[in-house]
Amino acid sequence: MRLPTLLSSFGLITCTLVLMLPLFGSCHPAPTSEEPRLVFMNQFSFLKVGFNWRNVTCPLCKAIFTILDIALLSDSNEERVARAVGEACIRLHLADERVCREITELFRDDFIRALQQSLLWPTEACSLLVGPSCGKFDIYAAWNITLPKVPKPPVTPPSPPKPGSPQSRVLFLTDVHWDQEYVAGSAADCKDPLCCRKDSGYPSWRRREAGYWGTYSKCDLPLWTVENLLENAARDGPWDWVYWTGDIPAHNVWSQTRKQQLSELTVISRLINKHLGPNVTVYPAVGNHESTPVNSFPPPFVHGNRSCAWLYDTMAEEWAPWLPEQALKTLRYGGFYTVEIQPGLRLVSLNMNFCARENFWLMVNSTDPANQLQWLVHILQASEDKGEKVHIIGHIPPGLCLGSWSWNYYHIVNRYESTVTGQFFGHTHMDEFQMFYDEATMTRPLGVAFIAPSVTTYINLNPGFRVYYVDGNYKGSSRLVLDHETYILNLTEVNHSPGAPSSPEQNPKWTLLYRATEAYGLTSLFPSDYDGMMRTFISDDRVFQKFWYLRHKGHVSEPCKETCKTSLLCFLRSGRYDELEQCDLYYGFGGKLARAARKTLC
Repeated sequence: MRLPTLLSSFGLITCTLVLMLPLFGSCHPAPTSEEPRLVFMNQFSFLKVGFNWRNVTCPLCKAIFTILDIALLSDSNEERVARAVGEACIRLHLADERVCREITELFRDDFIRALQQSLLWPTEACSLLVGPSCGKFDIYAAWNITLPKVPKPPVTPPSPPKPGSPQSRVLFLTDVHWDQEYVAGSAADCKDPLCCRKDSGYPSWRRREAGYWGTYSKCDLPLWTVENLLENAARDGPWDWVYWTGDIPAHNVWSQTRKQQLSELTVISRLINKHLGPNVTVYPAVGNHESTPVNSFPPPFVHGNRSCAWLYDTMAEEWAPWLPEQALKTLRYGGFYTVEIQPGLRLVSLNMNFCARENFWLMVNSTDPANQLQWLVHILQASEDKGEKVHIIGHIPPGLCLGSWSWNYYHIVNRYESTVTGQFFGHTHMDEFQMFYDEATMTRPLGVAFIAPSVTTYINLNPGFRVYYVDGNYKGSSRLVLDHETYILNLTEVNHSPGAPSSPEQNPKWTLLYRATEAYGLTSLFPSDYDGMMRTFISDDRVFQKFWYLRHKGHVSEPCKETCKTSLLCFLRSGRYDELEQCDLYYGFGGKLARAARKTLC
C-alpha cells in the first residue's frame, strides 16, 4: 500500500498538527479525558486550516487510521511520513520551510516511536477527531493514587507570626530562556517563531530592532542580561536559599541538539553557582524546555538512547554541589527529588513534565508516570509523622496538567494541607497564582500555588524575578509565605542611556516593581488573603487592573475587560484542571473561556 496516497489528506494533516504544536506555544495545558477533541480542534482553528474532521464519516476516519497504524510498522514508511509531514507544514504555511523541515526531522523518531507504543486504536483516534459517536478516547483515562489510612489531622487556621519573628528570604528564578544566538540590532519582528537572532536579519527602515538588554517581542535573552541579573541578585543578598524552576534554553525548538541543551544547562548552572556563591544552596526543578525534542520526557520504563538519562545524569553532575546523594539518585531516575532545607522544613521538587499533554510519551501510559505522585504521598506522610512542613516546587502549575494528574495532586494537597505550606511554579511567564479549596465544599481556601514571572522577555515582557519572604526558622514556624516582591529590568529605560539615547546603560539595576502586601493592602499572603483578594478583583475593577498590569511585569498595552477578566478569574481560582472547566461553564461560556485561559505563551 502506498503511503503518499494515505497521507494526501486527513492523516497528513493530523500528523502535521501534532508535530508542529510546539511552534505555536509549547506549554498549553493538558485536556482532560473528556475534553481532548475540543482542545485539538481549537488548535486547528488557531492555525486557520480550512478543514473540519466533523465532515469526515466515522468509517472513513477509521479506515485512514487503520492504514496509518499498519504503515508505521515499516521503517521505510517512517521516512515517507516524515517527508510528507514536512511538505504539509510548508504547504499549510505553519512555519518557514527551513523551520518545517528541521522540526519534522527533530521530532520524527521519538514521536513515531511513542505513537507506535501507545496502541492508539483507530476508534480512539477517531473519537478524538470526529467525536464520541465514533468511539471512545481513553488514552488519558482516569486513575487514582492511594492515600494511607491515617486520619487527616484537625486543621488549625494559620495566624500571623509574632512581631520580630525570623523570616527566610528566598530568591526565585524561573524561565531564563537564554538565547545563544541573540544579536543586538537584529530584527525584532521576523517570520520565525523566535526573533532577535543572527538568522532574523536586520530591520528595514522604521522597523523594530533588538535592544541590547532585551526586547519587547517574541525574543529571548542574551547571556549578558542573565549575568547582569545574577550580579544584581548577589548584591541584593544574602539569600537563605534559592528556588529555580527550569526552562534554560531558548524557544528555538526546531533546531536544538542534546549537546546544545547540555551546554546551556552547564553554563547557567555554573553561572548561578559562581555569582551567588558556595554558601547559598539552590534547589532546581526540571522545565519542559530542558529536553530535545521539547516536552519529550520518557518515563523511566523507556530505556537506552531514547531515555532521559542523557539529561538527568548531567543535571545530577551540575547540581551535585547543592543536593545530597539520595536526592541525586531520584533525580537520575525520574527528574524529581526531596531534601531537608532546615530542621522542620522539607522540599519536594517535582518533574511536572509527567503531567503535561505535550509530553507525547504519556500516550504510552499516563497513569502516575514514574510513580511520582505515590512517592509524593509517601514523603508527605513521613513529614506529617515527623511534624515537618513541606514546600513543593515544579515548573508547570498543577492547574494546567492532565485532568487525572491534576485531580490527584489537588486531592493530595487537600489531605496534607497542614503539611504543604508552600507551592511554587513558573512556566506561564506571568506573575499570577492558582487557588486550592477544600474538596468537600470548594469554598474554604487551603492553599495557593504561586506562579512567578519569567526571567525572559518572551513575549513582550520585561525581564523579572521574584523574592519570597517565608515564616522563618524557629520552633512552631508555619513556613508559610508572608510576602513577596517582584523585580524587573525596565527595558524602556535601560536600552537607552539618559545622556545617550542611542546607547544602552552600562550596568543597569533591576528595580522593585511591587511588594504584594503593599500593592493589594494585605497583612499577609495566606490562602484566605488570596481568596479575599479574588473577591476584591470582582468588586473593584481598579484593583483587578492593577493586578493585570503587574501580571505582565509592568508592560501591558491595554486593560483586561469582560471576557478577558472572567477568563482570568477562572484561571486564578482553578488549581485543579476540571475546576477551570467548571468555572467556565458556570459563567455560561461553554468551554470557550477555559480554552482562552489555557493559551499561555512559554
